[in-house]
Amino acid sequence: MNNLLTLPVMIPLGFSLLALLWPRRATPVGILALLATLLASAWLTWRVSGNGPMLLALGGWEPGLGIALYADALSSTLLLMSSVVALAAGIYSTGYFRAPGDRARFWPLWLLMMTALHALFLSGDLFNLYVTLELLGLSAVALAALGGKRKAVEAALRYLILGLLGSLLFLAGVTLTYAGYGTLDLMKLRDLLAPEPVAWIALALMISGLLLKTALFPLHFWLPPAHANAPAPVSAVLSALVVKAAFYLLLRFWLEIFEDVVTAFAAWLLGILGAMAVLWGSWRALRAVRLKLLAAYSTVAQLGYLFLFFPLLAALPAGAARDTALGALILMALTHAFAKSALFLATGVIQQKAGHDRIEDLGGAARALPVTVFTLALAGVALIGLPPSGAFLAKWQLFSAAIATGQWLWVPVIATGSLLAAAYVFRILGYAFAPAEGVTYRIADGREELPALILAILATLLLGFGSVQLWEFVTPGALAAGEAP
Repeated sequence: MNNLLTLPVMIPLGFSLLALLWPRRATPVGILALLATLLASAWLTWRVSGNGPMLLALGGWEPGLGIALYADALSSTLLLMSSVVALAAGIYSTGYFRAPGDRARFWPLWLLMMTALHALFLSGDLFNLYVTLELLGLSAVALAALGGKRKAVEAALRYLILGLLGSLLFLAGVTLTYAGYGTLDLMKLRDLLAPEPVAWIALALMISGLLLKTALFPLHFWLPPAHANAPAPVSAVLSALVVKAAFYLLLRFWLEIFEDVVTAFAAWLLGILGAMAVLWGSWRALRAVRLKLLAAYSTVAQLGYLFLFFPLLAALPAGAARDTALGALILMALTHAFAKSALFLATGVIQQKAGHDRIEDLGGAARALPVTVFTLALAGVALIGLPPSGAFLAKWQLFSAAIATGQWLWVPVIATGSLLAAAYVFRILGYAFAPAEGVTYRIADGREELPALILAILATLLLGFGSVQLWEFVTPGALAAGEAP
């Protein structure tokens, strides 16, 4: 049964080739592929929840010699999340891209991106992680440039150059790791690594590359223009999934593979950068004049919250408190993915129906596009961290862990970031409910409004009321301590 680990990777890859060869039927081929991938990801998550981690050595080669696929609670959860977001954004794109040529270019790249993303989540050795990280970046850059406008192409080129720099840093760390320990298999490295110079330098190189791809402050400068100028479904996935892939690797390295190598100083450094990202990203979002630019800077801020967990996890001893904090981190990452994708998709509806996304000219949007504005409000609830969203529970645990470990510095950061998030969300809603006629009445396509609304509901209701089940699944097995059978 472990052979079915290949399905979340092979399905989008095979259908990507089919969409390329059959461009006139690219849309139904793409939707069918995303549905099949979602079913395969759900099946894999169910298997992991019942039987524990799964390992598959392709071709019968031992891990370290061949390609190994590995799924545990963390990777399978993110696999399922990415399949849901990709399907919702894919359905949205059928109404967004009207020209047959745009659809023919979109779907092969979209499915190739999902192939790379799922292969990254399931890879069991460092070199394959590098390969999938590179493929993910290249497909994301191509998608970001699909708009064809000058600003979109310039932002995509900047994204490409910095992404390649991050990949080179990551590859340098992989090379040094192999030179020092003679293996790239993650399970073997976990037992071989020791706190010594070769491990510190290798980790520093790989983490630097991943931080650049994650767009952590002050390495965030490429993200706002890339996300703000890409087509709406692409912006949603760039924010929800692509940056999460780099963060997933960073989290796994930090708390599992290189656990004996990392230092408390490094954890605090990530926390400080995360705090600066929260404050700077939230402030820039509040001052943004365009809705998509606001959403892009909000991504910078929301990613900062994830890094606040690193010094807390470093200070908490192994046990229930640490597992709870880790579960809160994963819950916040999932909530951000659903909420931010919903925000970008809803913004795309307004941009297409109104012809602009200028915040000060959103007057009449609540009357003209009530479902879309309701989606913006639901996504805003999750971004602020209000109940019953998953972010509320995650921030509560973040507060609790900061107080329990005596790290009071993070408390005003979380509070200020939440207040700034409330300010820019209510700024959007204030203009949307204004009586002006910046947005006139248009009939919106259900293919555009419903996917965004469903993602917002997942962020505010499902992850809020279903957080107990998620916590039980991902902790303490999110980063499995033992080898898969």
